Amino acid sequence: MQISEVTEVPDSCEVPAVDAAKVELISASLIDVDQAVDLAEMFRLLGDPTRVRILFALLEAGELCVCDIAAVVDTSDTKVSQAMRLLRGAGVVRNRRDGRNIFYRLHDAHVRMLLDLSREHLSHRPSED
Repeated sequence: MQISEVTEVPDSCEVPAVDAAKVELISASLIDVDQAVDLAEMFRLLGDPTRVRILFALLEAGELCVCDIAAVVDTSDTKVSQAMRLLRGAGVVRNRRDGRNIFYRLHDAHVRMLLDLSREHLSHRPSED
């Protein structure tokens, strides 16, 4: 068995040269800093496996109360309530009260699309053999 030589790909330009026309074109349509901060915050919210499982539970069910979410993702009502507060504040979920229960659902089709695309992206990862 032979060990093949691994060549490293540099993480920067070997010869720095800026394409001014390309930079100007992209800069004109680039997301602004405030939007980038908001988007980074949303992705940070998705950095917690429990919150991700909660969102996928809502994707499947449409609407669930805190008790049902806790049972589905196997966590406490308190942890679900804290997660829902963060997700609601970020505009990812909406809620409605029915008596003493609060029911949650995904905010809109964009959130559903983001979750669907994320799941699809995971299925395209190269397998590690």
